[in-house]
Amino acid sequence: MIVGLATRIEKNWYGRALGNLWLLPLWFLFVLISALRRMKYRIFPAAPTGTPVLVVGNIAIGGTGKTPLITLLADLAAKQGIRVGVVSRGYGGRAEQYPLVVDTDTPVAQSGDEPALLAGLGFPVVVDPQRARAVKALKDKVDLILSDDGLQHYAMARDAEIVVSDATRGFGNGWQLPVGPLREPISRIDTCDLHLVNGVDFTVQPTGYFVDSVELSPESLKGRRVHAVAGIGNPARFFTTLRQLGADVVEHAFSDHHAFVKEDLVFNDDLPVVMTEKDWVKCRSFDLPNAGFLRVSAAATEAAEENISQLLKRLGAIRHG
Repeated sequence: MIVGLATRIEKNWYGRALGNLWLLPLWFLFVLISALRRMKYRIFPAAPTGTPVLVVGNIAIGGTGKTPLITLLADLAAKQGIRVGVVSRGYGGRAEQYPLVVDTDTPVAQSGDEPALLAGLGFPVVVDPQRARAVKALKDKVDLILSDDGLQHYAMARDAEIVVSDATRGFGNGWQLPVGPLREPISRIDTCDLHLVNGVDFTVQPTGYFVDSVELSPESLKGRRVHAVAGIGNPARFFTTLRQLGADVVEHAFSDHHAFVKEDLVFNDDLPVVMTEKDWVKCRSFDLPNAGFLRVSAAATEAAEENISQLLKRLGAIRHG
C-alpha cells in the first residue's frame, strides 16, 4: 500500500498537481523550512575554506545526467591545468568514520555508488555527510573542488553553482516537495552561474559496453534481447538509450542508490544483463556470467562548453585569503 501510494505521488509530480494537493500541509511545512534555511545562510554565510568550490546539482528529484557532466567538467578543467577533486554526500554508503577518502579499494558499501564511480575514473574523492568537512579534507590537494550535488547544502561555502535539469522531464508540475518534485522553487535557477539542460546544452551518449573487462562497441547490442537493470534517478533514460542502440529491452527498474544483491540480477535465462556503470560498481563482485555495463560520457554544445570554460577559468584564478 505504501509503495503504491509513493508511486502515485511520484506519477503526479510529472502530471497534474491536483492529485497531490492533499499533501499541501506538508508542502507548506517544507517550503517554510527551506526558506528559513536559505535566509539563515544569507545572513550568516558559510566561511570559504581557501580553495574554490563549484557545486553541480539540481533543484528536482531524480537523475539529470549530473555525474557524467562532472566528468566533463573535470576534463575541461584539466585542459586549463586545474587540478580537480570531488566531494560527495555518499548516498547509499555508510562509513564508520568521516571524512572518507575514496579510492578503488574502498568498499562501495562505505563510499556510495557515485563516489566509487568517480574514484575509479581517477579523481581524488572525499565523502562526508557534512560536505564542508569533506571540502576541508580535500582543499590543500587540489585547485578546484567539484561538489557532486549539494546545491541545497548551504553549510558548505561555494564560489559558483551549476544547476542541471533534464529536457524531457523538466520541472514536473512545478511544485516543491511533496506536491511536486522540486527541492527549491524554479526561481532558484536565477541565482546560479549556469543552467545546463541535458538534451539541449549537453547530451549523454554511450561510449563503451564492457563485459568481463572487455570493451565492446555499444552498437554490438543491436538486435539483442537484454535484461536492462537500473537503480538510478531516471531509469527510463537508460532504457531509452539501449533501445536507441537497437536492443530489445526487458526493463528492471530499482530505486536510486539501490543496494543490489546477486539475486536481483539472476533471471534464469541466458540473456545478457546490462546495467549502468554506477550500478556496476556495486555488482562487480557478484561474478555473474554475461553481465556488463554501458559507459556513458557527456558532450556539451560549443556554446555551453565555452560558458563552462569561462567559469572554470574564473574559478581557477580564485585564491581565498
